[in-house]
Amino acid sequence: MPDMRFAPPNPLRIADRASGLNSLSVRSHNERLVLSLLLQNEGTSRMEIGEKTGLSAQTISVIVRSLEQEGLIARGEAQRGRVGPPAIPLSLNPEGACSVGISLGSKFIDVVLIDFVGSLRHRASFPLPVAAGSDLAKVLADAVRRALEATPTILRSRIAGVGLAIPDDLDALKFVEGGKALEAAALQRYLEVELGLPVFVQNDITAAAGGESMFGVAKSLNDYLFFFLGGKLRSRLILNHQIFHGNSNISYDVGLFRAEQVLAQDGLPADFVWEREADWPPLGASIDEWKAECVEKLVESVTALRQFVDIRTVVLSSFAPTSTCRVLCEALKTAIPDLIALPGTIGFSPKAIGVASVPFSSRFMVQ
Repeated sequence: MPDMRFAPPNPLRIADRASGLNSLSVRSHNERLVLSLLLQNEGTSRMEIGEKTGLSAQTISVIVRSLEQEGLIARGEAQRGRVGPPAIPLSLNPEGACSVGISLGSKFIDVVLIDFVGSLRHRASFPLPVAAGSDLAKVLADAVRRALEATPTILRSRIAGVGLAIPDDLDALKFVEGGKALEAAALQRYLEVELGLPVFVQNDITAAAGGESMFGVAKSLNDYLFFFLGGKLRSRLILNHQIFHGNSNISYDVGLFRAEQVLAQDGLPADFVWEREADWPPLGASIDEWKAECVEKLVESVTALRQFVDIRTVVLSSFAPTSTCRVLCEALKTAIPDLIALPGTIGFSPKAIGVASVPFSSRFMVQ
């Protein structure tokens, strides 16, 4: 079944809505259509919007004027040198809105704040489990407050919401030393009350896939197979921009936990596999063994899917550095020559940045 983010709210005429993010968040379908188009195509003129959407020039003028007044889009420099009046490119205003993303992982909790075009404005990470006696919900609420305090006032007043990325094996993870199992629904309610903001919950692998589709290397792709290389290897199928995860959450034990295990067996340090911004040191046969296992499982998964769906592109996202993902993608392309394999481009925490895009999708974009 498709992993629906959130159904768009019922349309409301522009004239019925006051401006500003803190007013009614219901947007017309046509406004969402224009915002979605500008997300995919920076610097689009009104004429190009009409060609791609079929909207009349008058309708586009009304929508553009309204979105400009709300600060959601901005005009660029007039493009001259063509027949007729100069075209004025339109783009999303990075400071038109912002959003917070929280990712609960097996090793870390990541908290990020992104602007309207997906640029990272704040990031924080802390190891798990947190100290005994800590209240995880309060720890997360305080982390969001710190993210907002570190953000310029103009963005802080335009927050669209908070995204919370939840893993499939939530109950099996140890978030607090000696603590009880975490309930996602209770955590969502607590954060909404404490922060006074809407909190959107999404599966963490789906969030990572959505982030690459909205802001990353998959921005221009309609159909692809997405892999996330975290503690384990997991995947999602994207068809016509819709994310599918099937009826079972299959994972493969060839992820970073396996890399740690292989290195430890050879008496080598392994902490570096979770250092997301530094390239891995050359470790010869030990890490090569893990890479071979990982590629074997990637090939197996792609080959199995291709019996049913003609997938030509794979996106590999990970906490591992881009250089490692690039090596794996090259090996995958060697094994399946007609396949395009692309490393993800969302760094630091793909899950947190991905789930931070969910409030934008829910409030501003066509689903």
